[in-house]
Amino acid sequence: MSKDRETTMAAGTNASAMNRRTFLAGTAAIAGAVGLAGCSTGGMSFAEAERVYGPVPDERFAIPAVNLNKVDPKYLRRTVRYASDEAVGTIIIDPRHYYVYRIEGGGQATRYGANVGRAGFLWSGDAYIGRKAEWPIWTPPREMILRQPEAAPYAGGMAPGLDNPLGARTLYLYQNGKYTLYTIYSTIKPETIGRGVSSGCVGLLTQDMLDLYEKTPVDTKVIVLPA
Repeated sequence: MSKDRETTMAAGTNASAMNRRTFLAGTAAIAGAVGLAGCSTGGMSFAEAERVYGPVPDERFAIPAVNLNKVDPKYLRRTVRYASDEAVGTIIIDPRHYYVYRIEGGGQATRYGANVGRAGFLWSGDAYIGRKAEWPIWTPPREMILRQPEAAPYAGGMAPGLDNPLGARTLYLYQNGKYTLYTIYSTIKPETIGRGVSSGCVGLLTQDMLDLYEKTPVDTKVIVLPA
């Protein structure tokens, strides 16, 4: 399954119905980051992006707004046409294009921009969500501590918080009843989206992860495509 099976649609407000002159005037200062994306077919307007990726103050730890200047507009959440025979709710990870899809049915999917494993840590195959956690404790695997000794102080676990690498929400990937050590997690670092940065885990902007997390029950199928 590849990106050419996808046709972008607007995630909310239909950008093509927007008055072009008003839109450009209101977003000229950030045209290079988000504004011009709203002028393209299926793009998200800056006003909508500010709403979708705004602060979330009522969480256990207040989540800051996303700095949209640090995100390529193509990675903002949107609804797309996506050809798939998988059941509604199935999660498909496309590390080659840095996207995560949630199948919505009717030939559509919700698409989220993502970060993925760096070179040497990419993987593919089928998995499922074995458990979910809000503001989880992060415990680096022994293999990570051997590679990255700076993680050793957290061998007993890092307390939840904005500095915790797993962030506000985490979906844990399992195969055959066993935790794979891979997750889909939330990040407040927009500059990582569209990059290979992890040891195999997949990160979404926290506001996107809040959306996916609420829609995803335990036992949801996950497909990781080849990179």
